[in-house]
Amino acid sequence: MSEVTVQQLAETVGIPVDRLLLQLDEAGLAVSGPNAKISDEDKAHLLKHLRHEDVETDASAPKKITLKRKTVSELKQAGGGTKAKTISVEVRKRRTYVKRSVAVAEEKAVLDSKIAEGDRRRSEEETRLSQEEMARRQALEEKKRAEEEAAAARRAIEEAAQTKGTETVAAQPVAVDAAVKEAAKDKKGKKRGRGGREEGGEVYASRHNKMDRQELHVSADKVGRRKKKAPARAMAGRVVAAATQHGFQKPTQPVTHEVALPETLTVAELAQKMSVKAAEVIKVMMKMGTMVTINQVIDQETAAIVVEEMGHKPKMLREDALETEALTSSASTGEFLPRAPVVTIMGHVDHGKTSLLDYIRRAKVAAGEAGGITQHIGAYHVETPRGMVTFLDTPGHAAFTAMRARGAKVTDIVILVVAADDGVMPQTIEAVQHAKAAGVPLIVAVNKVDKPEAQPDRVKQELVGHHVVPEEWGGDTMFVSVSAKTGEGVERLLESILLQAEVMELKARREGEASGVVIESSLDKGRGAVATVLVQSGVLRKGDILLVGKEYGRVRALFDENGHPVDEAGPSIPVQVLGLSGTPDAGDNAAVIAEERKAREIALFRQGKFRDVKLAKQQASKLENVFSQMEEGKINTLNILVKADVQGSAEALRDSLSKLSTDEVRVKIIASGVGGITESDVNLAMASNAIIIGFNVRADNAAKRLSQENGVDLNYYSIIYEVIDQVKQAMSGMLSPEIREEIIGLAEVRDVFRSPKFGAIAGCLVVEGTVKRSNPIRVLRDNVVIYQGELESLRRFKDDVSEVKAGTECGIGVKDYNDVKPGDQIEVFERVVVKKTIQ
Repeated sequence: MSEVTVQQLAETVGIPVDRLLLQLDEAGLAVSGPNAKISDEDKAHLLKHLRHEDVETDASAPKKITLKRKTVSELKQAGGGTKAKTISVEVRKRRTYVKRSVAVAEEKAVLDSKIAEGDRRRSEEETRLSQEEMARRQALEEKKRAEEEAAAARRAIEEAAQTKGTETVAAQPVAVDAAVKEAAKDKKGKKRGRGGREEGGEVYASRHNKMDRQELHVSADKVGRRKKKAPARAMAGRVVAAATQHGFQKPTQPVTHEVALPETLTVAELAQKMSVKAAEVIKVMMKMGTMVTINQVIDQETAAIVVEEMGHKPKMLREDALETEALTSSASTGEFLPRAPVVTIMGHVDHGKTSLLDYIRRAKVAAGEAGGITQHIGAYHVETPRGMVTFLDTPGHAAFTAMRARGAKVTDIVILVVAADDGVMPQTIEAVQHAKAAGVPLIVAVNKVDKPEAQPDRVKQELVGHHVVPEEWGGDTMFVSVSAKTGEGVERLLESILLQAEVMELKARREGEASGVVIESSLDKGRGAVATVLVQSGVLRKGDILLVGKEYGRVRALFDENGHPVDEAGPSIPVQVLGLSGTPDAGDNAAVIAEERKAREIALFRQGKFRDVKLAKQQASKLENVFSQMEEGKINTLNILVKADVQGSAEALRDSLSKLSTDEVRVKIIASGVGGITESDVNLAMASNAIIIGFNVRADNAAKRLSQENGVDLNYYSIIYEVIDQVKQAMSGMLSPEIREEIIGLAEVRDVFRSPKFGAIAGCLVVEGTVKRSNPIRVLRDNVVIYQGELESLRRFKDDVSEVKAGTECGIGVKDYNDVKPGDQIEVFERVVVKKTIQ
């Protein structure tokens, strides 16, 4: 047995001596002081006391202890020089211990609360069950008592009836029922506490049925009311049937519906509209002598006859009723206010239409068009001292007849540009015809009067032969001599336009929803579908729901002709609209719809009609194929797939190439669209054995690879009459040697640097072929040609080089063009003389 002093035990345990003396005293061990000795039994007794000590024995004692430990280490890291860096890493750890008695007390408190909650719920459940059992027993006793009283009443009536003879016995069931009702009236009707009430001699009794719904029963003397259910189902000697009649009655007269009939519908849809089975409709139509099936489509008139035969009223519907209603409700309202005139510049190709507009706008427009000719409809508005004028610049080439016709329809005034040295040409006559057909006034601008060979009088004489008579010769057409090069007569031309506009008193509503017409549309990979819309009435704003042809969408952004964002556009203002679901057709009407749901419904309806027309055309082409197979060997067919950068160019190419068909060779346009040439286009060309014509667009890498593997002919063009001439030559067999463009290299722009000497320098990586300094180039953005020009400089690091091959980086400077951006492609080509062969 080993003994230690209190002082030694306190040092071993790690607590103060005074606290240990206090604990020994509380455990019942008498010690004199720090030097008193303690045996092992005393230690065991003290430990037992401390383990069973209550939580609240010492309120000042800590309930939990937190230990912290900190360690420091060093890491050596090699530096950039010869010396290594030493990093000190300090790790801190923290751990908390909770007193066992405190944790036990908390667990006990939680357990006690759960036990108390369970006892309370059990007591509530027992109370509820006892109340329900008591109510059920009371209901059974009342029911039994009522049955006994009713049976006693019946027996009394039967005994009385036996003494009154045969007639009284025959009326026994009615008397029994009356007695039962009287008993119920006495028993239940007078008890207001059970939900009944007495009013004017009628007794209303409310009770609960099996589905816990309340039913209302009235006395039997009320005609047309529902009869009260008999309280007893069995009587002495016979069984009485309970009242099982429901609250609905079969209609005594046929129900007539007003059936709305669209232009076409199936037999099943017609039966559903009349709320009858389809077999009934088929039976009626068979009686009328028409054999139909459930999915057969019938027309509106036949459906109306069937509806009338079945006793209903037909209501004829127009399929465009929703469209008409939406467009009428969204029409502009308000006061008519003066607006700017919309002027279309028309004339023969290369007579100076764009150059004249270029002088008016003080901008270079014609230089940006391939070959110096206009191939898109340009829309611009110009501020003049006397007011604003909106100009539409239409192409003059013969292929763009539809564009000129569309420009004449949306314009107020037509300016006919005629070159004084060339005189009246075919497209000049065509422009006069378009202007007269549209019923708009004509102003003739005799251009190029500054040339020595100019003959303005000859132009007047030739136009008189086409019923265009000058004012000075007694006619009603203004003639203005101008020069797009020197600016002579331009101010007089503007005054003539504004004077004619004042005479016409052009007005439009500025309030209400906007409406207009699509001038041109294209597909931009970065921005989506872009449509150039000329607003004719109202104000078009960002956020409006715009319906354009078979496309719709919320206007996300508006841009003017210079590419600057605008918030709104009023009447006679052309803007570029972003946010449509697809590229609309040029010439489609645009209107703002109040609700997006209605716009979507109308667009889907128009798409359905377009799909029906397309299917009908496909069916016709199948029939044509049958005849062509019958006459195989007599007629050759040239299949062409057209892809262009804008919708107007695709339309012009499609119409022009279709007109080239002859008796020996027929041109068939299998598809046309907007945007770059994709893999699906190549697959379609493979399936139909067609050639692909890309007008200012290029094929992507997947389409190039697929076309090379399968031998599909890809042809790139940037001028429309080159397309027509080459197709003509291929058809007529005049395959003489000609100059063809071959792409020899393709470079991808990685970055753009600015040079004070050369301007923008494109840092490029040559990905295909070879880039040569002396060759012409094209700049492509999203596979669409945006610029054609020449290489001004070609450098490899700091050295001027003549050519750079594939896989090599270089710097390219494009002459007179500083809008190169990273991601663009620079295409280098050369013109070579090749000899055509018939495939």
